Amino acid sequence: MYHKSILTNGIRVVTEEIPMFSSVAIGFWVNVGSKREVPSEAGISHLIEHLLFKGTHQRSAREIAEILDSVGGQLNAFTSKEYTCYYAKVLAQHFMLAFDVLSDMFLNPKLSPEDTEREKKVVQEEISMYEDSPDELVHDLLAQTVWANHPLGRPVLGTRDSVANLTSEQIHSFFQRFYAPNNLVVAVAGNIKHEQVMAACEKLLSPATPVPIPTFDPSIPQFRADRKFFTRNLEQVHLCIGAPGVTAEDEKNYVIDVANSILGGGLSSRLFQHIREDQGLAYSVYSYHTAYEDSGLFAVYAGLSKDNLKEGFRLAHQELEAIIQNPIPTTELNRAKQQVLGSFFLGLENTTNRMIRLGKQELTLNRFVSPEEVKEKIIAVASSDIQNLCAHLFGKQGLATVVLGPVTEEEMV
Repeated sequence: MYHKSILTNGIRVVTEEIPMFSSVAIGFWVNVGSKREVPSEAGISHLIEHLLFKGTHQRSAREIAEILDSVGGQLNAFTSKEYTCYYAKVLAQHFMLAFDVLSDMFLNPKLSPEDTEREKKVVQEEISMYEDSPDELVHDLLAQTVWANHPLGRPVLGTRDSVANLTSEQIHSFFQRFYAPNNLVVAVAGNIKHEQVMAACEKLLSPATPVPIPTFDPSIPQFRADRKFFTRNLEQVHLCIGAPGVTAEDEKNYVIDVANSILGGGLSSRLFQHIREDQGLAYSVYSYHTAYEDSGLFAVYAGLSKDNLKEGFRLAHQELEAIIQNPIPTTELNRAKQQVLGSFFLGLENTTNRMIRLGKQELTLNRFVSPEEVKEKIIAVASSDIQNLCAHLFGKQGLATVVLGPVTEEEMV
């Protein structure tokens, strides 16, 4: 059962009580990510995420780690372009323990200059590790290509130089501007009642004082259908083809979910079957869609040998064109819907996934979308819906291409 309340200091509390589970997942969602950073702050949201684990005025970093470990719980965090989430998962009887730790991290982090300098080095190593993973890096390069000069185009981690130049003063200023109760969503899912969560919030979070959150009104990101080659001495060529997507609140997300399943969302998808199974051109080939507040990105990825690049590129474009031109057979359409729904409902078996749904929906939609509503919307998707949307997305502004590996643009011609 879903509930929502708002504390007097502006904290939004959303819960989903699931008595059949033994666990509880708790998420503190701060409505800030790399999109809110100015260029001189690139990477600061992610660095602050690291620093909140380095200790509070009451607990050391080791104590924070040991408290959850001692009861078999999990404590983690992630930063995205639009939000930062700190979360814990514990057995229901340890809810207050985990909630106390997360509250302490949010309200009382040390953010010491010594920890900042040390953690900057850790993040720089994380950036180096990421850049040594071309199958991951290519997706950041695609975002930079299609959203050049817009905050969405910047990597969440920042760069080695931008992180090195961040100061303790910038950290404290950014934290004070955005880590406020009126910029926080607390999402809890599992074997717990809404009243218990509210009691914990009133006890531990109600003293927090709201502050004016800086306004943010960037230009709408304009998709650029550019073609970029990043030549590197790698074993494979990593190809990404990008198209505009839809925003997080657009009802067409249900249509694009089914379209993605057909194109590259599983082992039976067209891209996987035609490029890998039929032609043997790639080991990894798939598609995905990412939705943001004011934009979206649909992409196809393939890891290919240099010799197979041109043919893989041609076949990928062929599939993108085919889904526009030809009605989708009923059996394939129904299979894709069942794949989307099966994956969705299996994900609901996990309290962390449930909590993430709650937090994301509150931040992006300001409402709860029930599983029944999702099922209804997916089942209603028609072949013509997919064809019309794909024609609009894949054809209106053209497609972007990013190639990372041992190849130059001249060799691709």
